[in-house]
Amino acid sequence: MQLDDYLPALEDLIDRALDEDLAGGDVTSDRLIPPHIQGKARFIVKMHGILAGIDIPRLVFFKIDPFLKFSVLLKDGRQVKPGDVVAAIEGDVQSILKGERTALNFLQHLSGIATQTSIYVDAVRGLPVRILDTRKTLPGLRVLEKYAVSVGGGSNHRMSLGDMVLIKDNHIAILRRQGLSIAEIVRQARNKTPRNIKIEIETSNPLEASEAAQAGADVVMLDNMSLDDMRKAVVLVAHKVILEASGGVNLDNIRAIAETGVDWISVGALTHSAEALDISMKLSA
Repeated sequence: MQLDDYLPALEDLIDRALDEDLAGGDVTSDRLIPPHIQGKARFIVKMHGILAGIDIPRLVFFKIDPFLKFSVLLKDGRQVKPGDVVAAIEGDVQSILKGERTALNFLQHLSGIATQTSIYVDAVRGLPVRILDTRKTLPGLRVLEKYAVSVGGGSNHRMSLGDMVLIKDNHIAILRRQGLSIAEIVRQARNKTPRNIKIEIETSNPLEASEAAQAGADVVMLDNMSLDDMRKAVVLVAHKVILEASGGVNLDNIRAIAETGVDWISVGALTHSAEALDISMKLSA
């Protein structure tokens, strides 16, 4: 995933973030810092982690003052440690201060997601399984958060509801009321969906998983199944389709889940529970 592919949306997001922070101007800097004072600042990491989103501060500062000079010193995906300087900026001090918090908010948040993702990926290292994100993202930040997941070594699931057919429990509950079985639901979806769009369905036990695979699903989700049921589903499906484990995944159980033989494991915690990576900006006049 490349951020350049989403540049218009990214620039709109930065505009809204700056409007939010600078709605009333920067009354502190405007009153205390003389105009045209020049200075330099460094972005310093305070925690171990994975860097993500380092180019976004450049876009933030450029919108405030195109004469600022922003230098990237470490690239996205780099393992960082306390004391590492990841970027530097020089120019008008008022402009630097006006962009500081917005730039850091993006950088800390995305680096936190990349770091969290890398921990989950490391937990299943050596096993043939992919760690996927979900749509459990902050409103408006999905593109950036999913980019950070990819930087951390994870894979992206759906970007939006239009990317694939994913028949979940609430869809199934309504369709069951109409008398449809799992197999009939899958076949109906296939008949109404172009071949280039994949179909996934959520299942709650190994027999449903087998039924969905035989009916033509591309991906079968094993939702909140026990490890034993996951193993049974893997045997029944026998690699006819992609099996995705989902629900209740954490660092304590993810390797055991991977060892059942599933192909994908989706983890909402990659985005909704990631701790921001502590990074600060230090000015020197």
